[in-house]
Amino acid sequence: MQLGILGLPKAGKTALFNALTASRQATGKFRASKTTNLGVAVVRDRRLERLRDLYQPRRFVPAKVRFVDVPGIDRGRGETLDLAELRTMDGLVHVVRAFEDPELLHPSGGVDPRRDIAAIDLELILADYEVVERRLERLVQARKRGLTDLEKRERTLLSDRVLPALEAETSLRRLELDTEEEKRLRGYGLLSLKPMLVVLNVDEDVAGDPAAVAGIEAPPGTRILAVGASLEEEISRLDPSHQGAFLAEAGLDQPSAVRVVRAGYELLGLISFFTVGDDEVRAWTIRRGSTALKAAGTVHSDIERGFIRAEVVEWHELIDAGSLAACRERATLRLEGKGYRVRDGEVVHFRFNV
Repeated sequence: MQLGILGLPKAGKTALFNALTASRQATGKFRASKTTNLGVAVVRDRRLERLRDLYQPRRFVPAKVRFVDVPGIDRGRGETLDLAELRTMDGLVHVVRAFEDPELLHPSGGVDPRRDIAAIDLELILADYEVVERRLERLVQARKRGLTDLEKRERTLLSDRVLPALEAETSLRRLELDTEEEKRLRGYGLLSLKPMLVVLNVDEDVAGDPAAVAGIEAPPGTRILAVGASLEEEISRLDPSHQGAFLAEAGLDQPSAVRVVRAGYELLGLISFFTVGDDEVRAWTIRRGSTALKAAGTVHSDIERGFIRAEVVEWHELIDAGSLAACRERATLRLEGKGYRVRDGEVVHFRFNV
């Protein structure tokens, strides 16, 4: 999973990036970074950690999320989004300032999360409008040689549905697209179509309060989460053994890295399944509803090609039994075919022959 972090200057984007990826990128009140930061966050999963403790493997491989933190944009200074990076992302994280600080002036005036959310949405819509308009121009030129049936359907989708929405300043996430339409648009990397996690960067004393997001609309394809980015950046720099106490004092049960990644998984419709053994305990990320055959291909193409059966057990049943052999004896280890829909948290062992 790859997520792009964006927002207005001084919203706390890089502070959140540091908290998520345990990075040490420079942050400060009075100087906005103009650098694109790349980092990876390890997905902490207590289920996988319990399996690691059971097997004591030589290799432990949790899932990872790649984050790209692009410079804050200020339309008043003629700045634009770093589109090349964001278009390749699976989803976007919009960091919105929701904290007060008299020493730190907001580039648009006072603190107003709704205004800032709308401003960034408009930036994405305008960027998408340019992409769609250029594509339609090329299709018009291609009419001289004759459009294929696929190109005709593409032109109809863009001209009849997508462009009118963008002209009305409507985010494409609000469109009710069917699976085929989404597939056709995927190659454009349209920004207002990408799932978005809105992170309200709140004051430290309300970071753990669900009411911090009250009154902020979450349209289709969007989720809202409140985080105290500066506080969590400081906590992320502590020794892991000390982080729990500071999180509890702030009224948080988990660090932002866990909460943001979990929200990202839910937003993108992703789940994790596990493979276990003395050599390796590992998490694999797939889309919710994926078949056992698709999951096998995630592990290795040879396993998918030679797929015979999948041995499946719930992670907690494996912990309780102590081994896959014991699960077989208890009849909690099931044999499933290639069409079986793998569920979140299941341990899967693939039988295959190539």
